[in-house]
Amino acid sequence: MTHTSPPPDPATLLQPVIHIARQAGRRILEIYARAYEVEEKSDKSPLTEADLAAHHVIREGLSTLTPTLPFLSEESPPVPYAERASWRHYWLVDPLDGTREFIKHNGEFTVNIALIDGHEAVLGVVYAPVPDSLYYAARGGGAWKQSGPHEPRRIHVRSRCPERIVVAGSRSHQTPAFKRFLSHLPAYELISMGSALKSCLVAEGVADIYARLGPTSEWDTAAAQCVVEEAGGWLTDTRLRRLRYNTKDDLLNPDFFVFGDTGIDWSRFL
Repeated sequence: MTHTSPPPDPATLLQPVIHIARQAGRRILEIYARAYEVEEKSDKSPLTEADLAAHHVIREGLSTLTPTLPFLSEESPPVPYAERASWRHYWLVDPLDGTREFIKHNGEFTVNIALIDGHEAVLGVVYAPVPDSLYYAARGGGAWKQSGPHEPRRIHVRSRCPERIVVAGSRSHQTPAFKRFLSHLPAYELISMGSALKSCLVAEGVADIYARLGPTSEWDTAAAQCVVEEAGGWLTDTRLRRLRYNTKDDLLNPDFFVFGDTGIDWSRFL
Protein backbone atom coordinates (compact mmCIF):
# COMPACT_ATOMS: atom_id res chain seq x y z
CA MET A 1 0.00 0.00 0.00
CA THR A 2 1.43 3.40 -0.96
CA HIS A 3 1.25 6.04 1.78
CA THR A 4 0.02 9.55 0.89
CA SER A 5 1.59 11.55 3.73
CA PRO A 6 4.03 14.39 2.95
CA PRO A 7 7.55 13.13 2.23
CA PRO A 8 9.61 12.79 5.40
CA ASP A 9 12.29 15.41 6.07
CA PRO A 10 15.58 13.64 6.87
CA ALA A 11 17.02 16.63 8.73
CA THR A 12 14.02 16.80 11.08
CA LEU A 13 14.08 13.06 11.72
CA LEU A 14 17.81 12.77 12.39
CA GLN A 15 17.93 13.56 16.13
CA PRO A 16 14.93 11.36 17.03
CA VAL A 17 16.49 8.48 15.05
CA ILE A 18 19.81 8.97 16.87
CA HIS A 19 17.89 8.68 20.14
CA ILE A 20 16.27 5.42 18.96
CA ALA A 21 19.66 4.00 17.89
CA ARG A 22 21.12 4.81 21.31
CA GLN A 23 18.15 3.13 23.02
CA ALA A 24 18.74 0.01 20.92
CA GLY A 25 22.44 0.17 21.78
CA ARG A 26 21.69 0.27 25.50
CA ARG A 27 19.45 -2.78 25.16
CA ILE A 28 22.19 -4.63 23.25
CA LEU A 29 24.76 -3.81 25.96
CA GLU A 30 22.47 -5.18 28.69
CA ILE A 31 22.48 -8.55 26.90
CA TYR A 32 26.18 -8.30 25.96
CA ALA A 33 27.05 -8.15 29.66
CA ARG A 34 25.40 -11.47 30.53
CA ALA A 35 24.91 -15.00 29.20
CA TYR A 36 22.74 -15.39 26.09
CA GLU A 37 21.90 -18.13 23.61
CA VAL A 38 22.99 -18.18 19.97
CA GLU A 39 20.70 -19.66 17.31
CA GLU A 40 21.36 -20.30 13.64
CA LYS A 41 19.16 -18.81 10.92
CA SER A 42 18.28 -20.63 7.69
CA ASP A 43 21.22 -18.96 5.90
CA LYS A 44 23.57 -20.27 8.63
CA SER A 45 24.14 -16.78 10.05
CA PRO A 46 23.94 -16.41 13.85
CA LEU A 47 21.02 -14.86 15.72
CA THR A 48 21.04 -13.74 19.36
CA GLU A 49 18.56 -12.32 21.83
CA ALA A 50 20.26 -8.95 21.29
CA ASP A 51 19.42 -8.89 17.56
CA LEU A 52 15.74 -9.36 18.35
CA ALA A 53 15.67 -6.99 21.33
CA ALA A 54 17.25 -4.18 19.26
CA HIS A 55 14.83 -4.91 16.40
CA HIS A 56 11.83 -4.45 18.72
CA VAL A 57 13.19 -1.21 20.22
CA ILE A 58 13.81 0.29 16.77
CA ARG A 59 10.52 -0.90 15.26
CA GLU A 60 8.55 0.57 18.17
CA GLY A 61 10.49 3.84 18.09
CA LEU A 62 10.18 4.36 14.34
CA SER A 63 6.51 3.39 14.21
CA THR A 64 5.81 6.04 16.84
CA LEU A 65 7.96 8.61 15.01
CA THR A 66 6.59 7.95 11.49
CA PRO A 67 3.45 5.76 11.74
CA THR A 68 2.83 5.70 7.97
CA LEU A 69 6.30 4.64 6.81
CA PRO A 70 7.04 0.98 6.06
CA PHE A 71 9.74 -0.67 8.15
CA LEU A 72 12.14 -3.33 6.87
CA SER A 73 14.68 -4.93 9.20
CA GLU A 74 17.01 -7.89 8.93
CA GLU A 75 14.81 -9.50 11.58
CA SER A 76 11.50 -8.62 9.88
CA PRO A 77 9.39 -11.29 8.18
CA PRO A 78 10.11 -11.29 4.41
CA VAL A 79 8.12 -8.71 2.42
CA PRO A 80 7.36 -9.71 -1.20
CA TYR A 81 8.78 -7.39 -3.86
CA ALA A 82 5.27 -6.95 -5.25
CA GLU A 83 4.50 -5.08 -2.02
CA ARG A 84 7.90 -3.40 -1.55
CA ALA A 85 7.90 -2.06 -5.12
CA SER A 86 5.25 0.49 -4.14
CA TRP A 87 7.39 1.93 -1.33
CA ARG A 88 8.96 5.29 -2.12
CA HIS A 89 9.98 6.05 1.47
CA TYR A 90 10.74 3.41 4.10
CA TRP A 91 13.06 2.56 6.98
CA LEU A 92 15.81 0.02 6.31
CA VAL A 93 17.40 -1.33 9.49
CA ASP A 94 20.05 -3.74 10.70
CA PRO A 95 19.38 -3.81 14.44
CA LEU A 96 22.71 -5.52 15.21
CA ASP A 97 25.21 -5.44 12.36
CA GLY A 98 28.16 -7.69 13.21
CA THR A 99 26.48 -10.44 15.22
CA ARG A 100 29.62 -12.55 14.87
CA GLU A 101 31.65 -9.74 16.45
CA PHE A 102 29.04 -9.47 19.21
CA ILE A 103 29.48 -13.20 19.92
CA LYS A 104 33.30 -12.85 19.84
CA HIS A 105 32.92 -9.99 22.36
CA ASN A 106 35.26 -7.66 20.46
CA GLY A 107 32.89 -4.67 20.45
CA GLU A 108 32.91 -4.23 16.66
CA PHE A 109 29.17 -4.21 16.04
CA THR A 110 26.69 -1.46 15.21
CA VAL A 111 23.06 -0.42 15.06
CA ASN A 112 22.26 0.71 11.49
CA ILE A 113 19.17 2.80 10.66
CA ALA A 114 18.57 4.30 7.20
CA LEU A 115 15.74 6.20 5.58
CA ILE A 116 15.32 5.31 1.91
CA ASP A 117 13.78 7.76 -0.56
CA GLY A 118 13.37 6.58 -4.13
CA HIS A 119 16.03 3.83 -3.92
CA GLU A 120 18.60 6.09 -2.18
CA ALA A 121 19.64 6.41 1.47
CA VAL A 122 18.90 9.99 2.56
CA LEU A 123 19.42 9.52 6.32
CA GLY A 124 21.91 7.23 8.00
CA VAL A 125 22.74 6.49 11.63
CA VAL A 126 25.47 4.00 12.53
CA TYR A 127 25.95 3.56 16.29
CA ALA A 128 28.62 1.38 17.91
CA PRO A 129 27.51 0.89 21.54
CA VAL A 130 30.74 -0.50 23.04
CA PRO A 131 33.03 2.45 22.15
CA ASP A 132 29.98 4.80 22.19
CA SER A 133 30.84 5.96 18.66
CA LEU A 134 28.07 7.54 16.60
CA TYR A 135 28.21 8.32 12.88
CA TYR A 136 25.29 10.10 11.27
CA ALA A 137 24.18 12.07 8.24
CA ALA A 138 21.11 13.47 6.49
CA ARG A 139 21.08 14.39 2.81
CA GLY A 140 22.65 17.82 2.34
CA GLY A 141 23.76 18.22 5.97
CA GLY A 142 27.24 16.69 5.94
CA ALA A 143 28.52 13.67 7.87
CA TRP A 144 29.24 13.74 11.59
CA LYS A 145 30.90 11.65 14.27
CA GLN A 146 30.32 11.85 18.02
CA SER A 147 32.65 9.97 20.37
CA GLY A 148 31.30 9.43 23.88
CA PRO A 149 30.34 12.69 25.60
CA HIS A 150 32.35 14.90 23.23
CA GLU A 151 30.76 17.36 20.81
CA PRO A 152 30.00 15.99 17.33
CA ARG A 153 32.56 16.86 14.66
CA ARG A 154 32.17 16.94 10.92
CA ILE A 155 34.00 14.18 9.06
CA HIS A 156 35.37 13.90 5.52
CA VAL A 157 36.88 11.17 3.40
CA ARG A 158 40.52 11.38 2.38
CA SER A 159 40.18 12.54 -1.23
CA ARG A 160 43.77 11.60 -2.13
CA CYS A 161 45.34 8.32 -1.08
CA PRO A 162 48.74 8.38 0.59
CA GLU A 163 51.57 6.34 -0.92
CA ARG A 164 50.67 3.49 1.43
CA ILE A 165 46.96 2.80 0.91
CA VAL A 166 44.97 2.07 4.06
CA VAL A 167 42.49 -0.75 3.41
CA ALA A 168 39.55 -1.60 5.67
CA GLY A 169 38.68 -5.28 5.53
CA SER A 170 36.18 -7.60 7.17
CA ARG A 171 37.35 -9.34 10.30
CA SER A 172 35.08 -12.37 9.75
CA HIS A 173 34.59 -12.51 5.95
CA GLN A 174 37.94 -12.30 4.13
CA THR A 175 37.13 -14.08 0.86
CA PRO A 176 39.63 -15.36 -1.72
CA ALA A 177 38.51 -12.49 -4.00
CA PHE A 178 39.41 -9.96 -1.30
CA LYS A 179 42.82 -11.55 -0.81
CA ARG A 180 43.42 -11.35 -4.58
CA PHE A 181 42.42 -7.67 -4.50
CA LEU A 182 45.00 -7.04 -1.77
CA SER A 183 47.68 -8.87 -3.72
CA HIS A 184 47.18 -6.51 -6.69
CA LEU A 185 47.51 -3.30 -4.65
CA PRO A 186 50.76 -1.41 -4.29
CA ALA A 187 51.97 -0.84 -0.71
CA TYR A 188 49.06 -1.05 1.71
CA GLU A 189 48.13 -1.33 5.37
CA LEU A 190 45.14 -3.48 6.37
CA ILE A 191 42.75 -2.59 9.19
CA SER A 192 40.48 -5.55 10.02
CA MET A 193 37.16 -4.47 11.48
CA GLY A 194 33.60 -5.76 11.90
CA SER A 195 30.24 -4.38 10.77
CA ALA A 196 29.50 -1.02 9.11
CA LEU A 197 32.44 0.48 11.00
CA LYS A 198 34.63 -0.31 7.96
CA SER A 199 32.64 2.10 5.80
CA CYS A 200 32.76 4.67 8.60
CA LEU A 201 36.57 4.43 8.70
CA VAL A 202 36.57 5.57 5.08
CA ALA A 203 34.01 8.31 5.84
CA GLU A 204 36.22 9.80 8.55
CA GLY A 205 39.43 9.60 6.50
CA VAL A 206 41.10 6.83 8.52
CA ALA A 207 40.94 4.29 5.65
CA ASP A 208 41.11 4.90 1.90
CA ILE A 209 39.20 1.89 0.58
CA TYR A 210 36.88 -0.78 1.90
CA ALA A 211 36.36 -3.55 -0.63
CA ARG A 212 33.59 -6.01 0.16
CA LEU A 213 33.96 -8.93 -2.24
CA GLY A 214 31.42 -11.28 -0.74
CA PRO A 215 27.73 -11.44 0.17
CA THR A 216 25.96 -8.66 2.08
CA SER A 217 22.36 -7.44 2.27
CA GLU A 218 20.86 -4.01 1.73
CA TRP A 219 20.43 -3.31 5.46
CA ASP A 220 24.19 -3.80 5.89
CA THR A 221 25.10 -0.80 3.72
CA ALA A 222 22.27 1.75 3.53
CA ALA A 223 22.95 3.78 6.70
CA ALA A 224 26.70 3.83 6.10
CA GLN A 225 26.22 4.81 2.46
CA CYS A 226 24.47 8.02 3.48
CA VAL A 227 27.30 8.81 5.93
CA VAL A 228 30.00 8.06 3.34
CA GLU A 229 28.35 10.13 0.62
CA GLU A 230 27.78 13.10 2.91
CA ALA A 231 31.48 12.83 3.88
CA GLY A 232 32.38 13.26 0.20
CA GLY A 233 32.92 9.59 -0.60
CA TRP A 234 31.38 6.84 -2.67
CA LEU A 235 29.80 3.44 -2.08
CA THR A 236 29.58 1.69 -5.46
CA ASP A 237 29.50 -1.70 -7.07
CA THR A 238 32.74 -2.93 -8.64
CA ARG A 239 31.81 -1.15 -11.89
CA LEU A 240 31.70 2.09 -9.87
CA ARG A 241 27.91 2.52 -9.96
CA ARG A 242 26.26 3.77 -6.74
CA LEU A 243 24.36 1.14 -4.77
CA ARG A 244 20.58 1.55 -4.92
CA TYR A 245 17.92 -0.03 -2.75
CA ASN A 246 14.67 -1.95 -3.22
CA THR A 247 15.04 -2.40 -6.97
CA LYS A 248 14.56 -6.18 -7.25
CA ASP A 249 13.13 -9.34 -5.69
CA ASP A 250 16.08 -10.16 -3.45
CA LEU A 251 17.77 -7.86 -0.94
CA LEU A 252 21.35 -8.89 -1.70
CA ASN A 253 24.03 -6.35 -2.58
CA PRO A 254 26.58 -6.79 -5.32
CA ASP A 255 30.26 -6.76 -4.37
CA PHE A 256 31.13 -3.16 -3.56
CA PHE A 257 33.78 -0.53 -2.87
CA VAL A 258 33.73 2.32 -0.36
CA PHE A 259 36.30 5.01 -1.18
CA GLY A 260 37.18 8.70 -1.24
CA ASP A 261 39.80 9.02 -3.97
CA THR A 262 38.01 9.11 -7.35
CA GLY A 263 41.33 9.43 -9.18
CA ILE A 264 41.93 5.69 -8.75
CA ASP A 265 40.06 3.03 -10.75
CA TRP A 266 39.69 0.56 -7.88
CA SER A 267 38.18 -2.09 -10.16
CA ARG A 268 41.56 -2.59 -11.89
CA PHE A 269 42.85 -4.28 -8.73
CA LEU A 270 40.25 -7.05 -8.88
